[in-house]
Amino acid sequence: MTLHSQSGHDAALAIAGTGRMASALGALLSRCGIPILAVAGRSPHSTAEAVRFTGAARAVTFAELPAIASRILIAVSDDALPAVSSELAAAGLGGALVLHTCGAAGPAALAPLRAAANSTGVLHPLQTVPSAEAGLLSLPGSTFAYAGDSAAAGWARQLIHLLGGEPLPVDATRWPLYHAAAVMACNYHAVLVDAALDLMESAGIGRGPALHALAPLIRAATANILCAGPAQALTGPIRRGDAGTVASHMAALASSSPEIMHLYAVAGLRAVALATRAGLSAPAAARIQAALEPPPLP
Repeated sequence: MTLHSQSGHDAALAIAGTGRMASALGALLSRCGIPILAVAGRSPHSTAEAVRFTGAARAVTFAELPAIASRILIAVSDDALPAVSSELAAAGLGGALVLHTCGAAGPAALAPLRAAANSTGVLHPLQTVPSAEAGLLSLPGSTFAYAGDSAAAGWARQLIHLLGGEPLPVDATRWPLYHAAAVMACNYHAVLVDAALDLMESAGIGRGPALHALAPLIRAATANILCAGPAQALTGPIRRGDAGTVASHMAALASSSPEIMHLYAVAGLRAVALATRAGLSAPAAARIQAALEPPPLP
């Protein structure tokens, strides 16, 4: 994905944060010609490393940022965001454009800065970034959700364009629903695969070989979902209306892994709704729902 260029000090910004997202976004924007005036962090070592990675002009403290930049990108952890927002407001930041990248929090997380006459918003990359180096490859071309005040939202769209990304406006009042969707699509996918590996291990297959064996199935299922949508991509016993197979699964899980049995049942009920949408008959759906009931205690 090609990055777009923009030069000029009117586009310069500073970054609050030193983690993988802060470093990856800073380095990418620097490559686009955006001057990174400073990186602020609490750890001198981490801040110096982020400065090196992003090509920023210098390392500073959070309290120094208001005197340096009028555009600030806050890329810190969810837990650290309220403190950083309050610290920047207490340091006198006003009349600036401020975006944060935390997915769990909408624009309201920057309330102290908004009250200090800053235009605030959120710019959330809808992408997993396990390391700064990985972010350099995965972030360009990704979807970026955004919300906030008009000026901040306009700046968010500019940054998305520079990164070659796809803009996704989100209603700020519904931001938690958006983020829950992202968590389910990414993190819960990992949870389901991990549960499958546990069951493979219970069946006498090591986790390493099991993951290798499941990889083509996982890749094909994901590709089918993205190509045809979840309803058309759904296969397996629930889609076929095979209540006997589902009942046998539930019985086996009850004795070997009650926790995964409940996960299987909850996901299965959602699969019934999906299968019904794809054409499963009402009687077959009812039989599957009955089979998904936990077996009686001995």
